[in-house]
Amino acid sequence: MNQTLSPEVQALLRCPLSQQNLHLATAEELSAFSADFPEGAWITEDRSRAYPIRDDFPILVPDESLQVRSGTSD
Repeated sequence: MNQTLSPEVQALLRCPLSQQNLHLATAEELSAFSADFPEGAWITEDRSRAYPIRDDFPILVPDESLQVRSGTSD
C-alpha cells in the first residue's frame, strides 16, 4: 500500500456517503471485504465501506466503493 498523500491531505479524506473519516486500511481490515485491493484501500471509521486505491490515488466515488460482506462482524 502506497501512502503518497501528505498527512495534511489524509486528514481531509471523508466518505462521500457517510462523511466519516477515512484511514488507510490494514490487510486485516480488508479481509472483511469480498474483493481484492491490489493497491490497498481507504476505509471508513466503522470499517463498513472501502474505497480502492488506483495508481496511488484514492477513488472516492460511491459506485466504486465496496461494503463489508454480509455476515462479517467487528
